[in-house]
Amino acid sequence: MDISELEPVKKQPEKKNLEVLSIEALGEYIEELKVEIRRAEEAIEQKKQARAGAEHVFKS
Repeated sequence: MDISELEPVKKQPEKKNLEVLSIEALGEYIEELKVEIRRAEEAIEQKKQARAGAEHVFKS
């Protein structure tokens, strides 16, 4: 068995049909994406802080 077979398959989210959205709806969609990006960036920051804390404990 190959090790890559053990990794979960990453499912790509379904893309929205941007052709049918109005300019206002596209603007709202962009804002939603920005909020999600900020949420992901905050999660990354929390994980970095947790890692730094763990590394500090094990280096001591």
